Amino acid sequence: MGFSAALPHAVSLQLSSTFHGELPLTSPKPTPLHSPHRSLSSTRLVVWSKRISGLEEAMRITREREHLKTRKARRLPPLRRGRVSPPLPVPDHIPKPPYVGSSDLPEISKEHQIHDEEGIARMRAAGELAARVLEFAGTLVRPSVTTNEIDKAVHQMIIDAGAYPSPLGYGRFPKSVCTSVNECMCHGIPDSRQLQNGDIINIDVTVYLNGYHGDTSKTFLCGDVSNAVKRLVEVTEECLERGIALCKDGASFKKIGKRISEHAEKYGYGVVERFVGHGVGTVFHSEPLILHHRNDGPGFMVEGQTFTIEPILTMGSTECITWPDNWTTVTADGSPAAQFEHTILITRTDPFEGGEREFEKREGAEEEEAEDPEMLGFERLDEGELHGSLVFDLRRNRRGGVTDENRRR
Repeated sequence: MGFSAALPHAVSLQLSSTFHGELPLTSPKPTPLHSPHRSLSSTRLVVWSKRISGLEEAMRITREREHLKTRKARRLPPLRRGRVSPPLPVPDHIPKPPYVGSSDLPEISKEHQIHDEEGIARMRAAGELAARVLEFAGTLVRPSVTTNEIDKAVHQMIIDAGAYPSPLGYGRFPKSVCTSVNECMCHGIPDSRQLQNGDIINIDVTVYLNGYHGDTSKTFLCGDVSNAVKRLVEVTEECLERGIALCKDGASFKKIGKRISEHAEKYGYGVVERFVGHGVGTVFHSEPLILHHRNDGPGFMVEGQTFTIEPILTMGSTECITWPDNWTTVTADGSPAAQFEHTILITRTDPFEGGEREFEKREGAEEEEAEDPEMLGFERLDEGELHGSLVFDLRRNRRGGVTDENRRR
């Protein structure tokens, strides 16, 4: 999970510069044991020793960074589309989102998702269901299982709970879940392709329950995955955690992209700019749009607001190609991509840390706390973590953000 004693690049350079600037070219003269300067000389030796140790650590980190930049993942066969079966039926008694039945891709809503107590309770319920479905879907990931089989199981579990699978019928999306394998960045359509040993797969579950969308997404490992690809998956999740750590009432959205980019670049990964996070609640996608790369976008977080953070990282090009199905989006160079998504509720209280696992401090958490000492103001809604959904495509939708006027609401 990162360097054992990570140092910021600027610190590494400072150590190196100090060492070369102050270490004498020849050894100092021996100091007699009775010399009154023994203490000072010993101190200097200790300081030089520490500087040498610091330089060695900086050099080790530099070598590991260079290794990460030049590493190659085990090349898997290019992703090929399998046979896509017809959409699965949903019982008539289950309420459906307004977009179902329309062939048009819904426009992003300008309505910011800011909830009262009842709305928050419904968001929690939808999020908890989505989390259970995602956990179940993850247990199905193994070699020889088809993504269509995962879709069927997810669909059945959602409708058994009296909810609607939000992706189904969204802009003609034909399935109840997104399954994005290997180089697929997002929006993979489940089909007859079998998962292979060494694959990674992002499963994106979204449910519509009692008028609210609960979203969740995670990248799973299938069988024996190469260490290089495992590292990509780990760092992607770390990037998400760093973005979440900044969330609180009044914080600016642009800090999220800066923090994610800094961590991804540290390991030589690219951050996909085309797909962004978004508001979520009574509507599937709304403003504000959350950019995961460095940006000067407007907007501040507001108490009671819900939105997703959902970075996509790649081992190679961040450019993408969309298949003729108008959904499946893959990296232009065929390199692997990983994604994790959470939906955050902005509060004025301590972060909620419930669920199947408590929030773990990761590398860099101390720096985050130093920058944002209060570390207050967010809650993860589905067992402590409510995740993302179908990802906004900036080429199809508009950019947005919470303005000062919205913040005063």
